[in-house]
Amino acid sequence: MNKILVVGSSNTDMVVKTPRFPEPGETIIGGDFFMFPGGKGANQAVAAARLGGNVTFVAKIGDDVFGKQSVEGFIKEGIDTKHISVDPDHPSGVALITVNKDAENEIVVASGANGQLSESEIDLVLKELDDYNVILVQLEIPLSIVEYLLTHAKNNHKQVILNPAPAQLISDTALRGLYCITPNETEAEILTGVKVNNIEDAEKAASQLINKGTENVIITLGATGSFYKSRDDMFFIKANQVEAIDTTAAGDVYNGALAVALSENKSWRNAIYLATNAAGVSVTRMGAQASAPFLGELE
Repeated sequence: MNKILVVGSSNTDMVVKTPRFPEPGETIIGGDFFMFPGGKGANQAVAAARLGGNVTFVAKIGDDVFGKQSVEGFIKEGIDTKHISVDPDHPSGVALITVNKDAENEIVVASGANGQLSESEIDLVLKELDDYNVILVQLEIPLSIVEYLLTHAKNNHKQVILNPAPAQLISDTALRGLYCITPNETEAEILTGVKVNNIEDAEKAASQLINKGTENVIITLGATGSFYKSRDDMFFIKANQVEAIDTTAAGDVYNGALAVALSENKSWRNAIYLATNAAGVSVTRMGAQASAPFLGELE
């Protein structure tokens, strides 16, 4: 079976539903409270595993109940956890999430042990790099570690998907030779300076990333759909219209599904179609990992 390596963060999400977001300095009374396993890396690993991916997850957790519960959850999902390390000095990551009546969210993350993932832990994985078909990484771990991984993976001609979230600047060196990058509108603007409001803007931003040396660019446009561009092709795939109740992990489910499809050598069009459908299902449910669909639900 084709193997997927996911490198990233593991958090516990604490979610409050509220009619609206508070203004600075304001306290409002919210509604329901939920606690879910989360973290962009963990969400993507679970999403990929539920869609049939053979997933190994690389992360760092604290020596606490949140970390232990996270690993138990990964094992139940069939994820290989041999490269999850425990930091005795830092707590597991947490995210405080507010979801308003329009299913929009605001998130504050305390990285904890996620911020301590080091080159030595990545070196252990690099010894096995030939075992993996696709590598998926995001930016809730130190950027220096992401760039270290990218350098070695590109040198070994690996298919790396970089989901540049949370949004931050990435060096042109990291983008050069990258197999695939998947920014949303905000992340694309930070990377290129192009404000993305429509498909035409997405094409301009994608062209800049292609010119920087990235081979394939997917710009996700929320409820509108996804724009794909390479040097040889470009197209737009419309999103399904659904009644969203929580968009917290939609991008993570999308990227996990994309990794599975590419590991199975699906075409870009079919891969994006699968990712779009998976994300569309996820926003109709509360939670991050809890919202990721199983393959049978999409079929």
